Amino acid sequence: MASPGAAGRPRAQLSDDPAAEQKRVAAQAAAQLLEDGMRVGLGTGTTVSWLLPAIAARGLAGLRCVATSPETEREARGLGLSIEPLDDLDGELDIAIDGADQVDPACWLIKGGGGAHVREKIVAAAARRFVVIVSADKPVAALSAPVPLELLRFGARHTLAMLAPAREREGSPPSPDGGLIGDYLGAIGEPAELAAWLSATPGVIGHGLFAPAMVSEVLIGGADGVVTRRRGAKDA
Repeated sequence: MASPGAAGRPRAQLSDDPAAEQKRVAAQAAAQLLEDGMRVGLGTGTTVSWLLPAIAARGLAGLRCVATSPETEREARGLGLSIEPLDDLDGELDIAIDGADQVDPACWLIKGGGGAHVREKIVAAAARRFVVIVSADKPVAALSAPVPLELLRFGARHTLAMLAPAREREGSPPSPDGGLIGDYLGAIGEPAELAAWLSATPGVIGHGLFAPAMVSEVLIGGADGVVTRRRGAKDA
């Protein structure tokens, strides 16, 4: 029988899934950035599911964590991590760590495959340092649709018509705060222009485009435990 790997998965299973191994490698590298007493924002998604046990295994004292979704909160509490509401913490978070669906060369991100992108953006903005952890398939030459959306339910059909081509995400649960989840399906072009247009459209609560100015660093997991680092603009 294969010996257990990270998060209880057999090593053989990890080796059969390169992306999972790359996520584990990036998550382990991010966990090493934490220190006793830090205030930590925790993202949502499969890569963060590798991060949480890596943080718990370090046994750091006095960590105060903020979760961006009920799923992350449940997983984190189950591992013994302390979770608090963001507004209970005065001042900045020391660090927030999250995954991404796409990363372009300038460190524009698309996030929100799990529908928690508005909370994720709030937490990223509240952190002095925002670190993104991804597998090697996430960096792209140029961003492409879909771009996740969170929409106010009132008039959502009309909002989607203004954003066309866009649609409600079929079968998706609501956001953690009850918003309708959809996707913009058109061309992206210049990400800053699209982000501004989406933000200015009535009925859009938030979108999944994250600007480089929000990103401190991207950790890209690779083979044999190698992590490639890409600098964002947040610390510049």
